[in-house]
Amino acid sequence: MLITTTENVKGYKVTEVKGEVFGLVVRSRGFGGNIIANLKGFFIGGEIRQYTSLLETSRQQAMERMVANARKMGANAIIMMRFDSSEISGIMSEIVAYGTAAVIEKEN
Repeated sequence: MLITTTENVKGYKVTEVKGEVFGLVVRSRGFGGNIIANLKGFFIGGEIRQYTSLLETSRQQAMERMVANARKMGANAIIMMRFDSSEISGIMSEIVAYGTAAVIEKEN
């Protein structure tokens, strides 16, 4: 499945728009992980690898869910793809991948 952040794909034309598609993931580091990450952030500074890994994994899973939803709709592409994230209750992260499910074909 082609996934792009642009509206148009060079050499292709959109023949059908299937509609909005998204994939959602909500994750928590857990109490112990949050304490360690907060201590590191407060005393040492720098990148907190535990959170980086958590968010990378969450983004990948959100994309996989978005693609699965687009396939169910009969799409072969997702255009105008974006990520959004938010925090829930200060202990959970929500990651959503979203875009427009479409059918595209090579131009002649």
